[in-house]
Amino acid sequence: GPRRPPARSPRAPKSLPGVERGPGCARGLGTALSPVLSGACPQGSRAEAEAMEKELLEDYRFGRQQLIEIWGHACAVAVTKAFPLPSLPRRQPTLLVACGPAQNGAIGLVCARHLRSFDYEPTIFYPKRSPDPLHRDFTTQCEKMDIPFLSYLPTEVQLINDAYNAVVDAVLGAEGTEGTAGTEPCAAILATLRLVRIPIVSLDVPSGWAAGPGGSGDISPDVLVSLAAPKEVARRFQGRRHFLAGRFVPEELQRKFGISPREYPGSDCVVAL
Repeated sequence: GPRRPPARSPRAPKSLPGVERGPGCARGLGTALSPVLSGACPQGSRAEAEAMEKELLEDYRFGRQQLIEIWGHACAVAVTKAFPLPSLPRRQPTLLVACGPAQNGAIGLVCARHLRSFDYEPTIFYPKRSPDPLHRDFTTQCEKMDIPFLSYLPTEVQLINDAYNAVVDAVLGAEGTEGTAGTEPCAAILATLRLVRIPIVSLDVPSGWAAGPGGSGDISPDVLVSLAAPKEVARRFQGRRHFLAGRFVPEELQRKFGISPREYPGSDCVVAL
């Protein structure tokens, strides 16, 4: 029969303590953001994102688990495009995935699982675990794949810089722009992310970013992965790569929300903006 590939031994970066396992675009956007949903919801707003998600769930009969899975997979694909395995500076393809307690964190868990399947070595920091059964399922899937979980995030930022090639920011996303950024454990994570020197990949909205002009205390992601459609704050993203994960959005819904059609390469689920 076909030869089975050798089993990978799960490895966690040795320089970071507290690891537990088991149950324990420089161009800017220019004209890339089209006017969206003229009416009750401002362009690219949180309200508009919620309205689109509501239609996907109620009218198009997508499931919540299905949407989180689609987005998490697409985010992992975007990471592979921004940081191909041969290009990583460290010998081990380590990535730190920081997950918040809400939906963006669940997307991060799915992203980590797919990154593991793509031969990266993710480690998850998920300090405030959601009681949501879906989130618990996603957590179990990661544990069953021997993805290590950090019990705490080192305050010595150099340990993170030395151990990982990049950080995936799945802390807050669009849901965290209304005061959540100042609460624990998110505030401590953001304080650390502001100081890291390795690249940050933010999912949907860089954590802590609010609408309007940016603040000096904002994190500075190298890569942004917009989900379904770019949000208003993406206009001030000045990082290296901006991807859109929206190929699954039905054409009728794209027209309704004024989303410009994108030419996705081949069978890719993400497109570079």
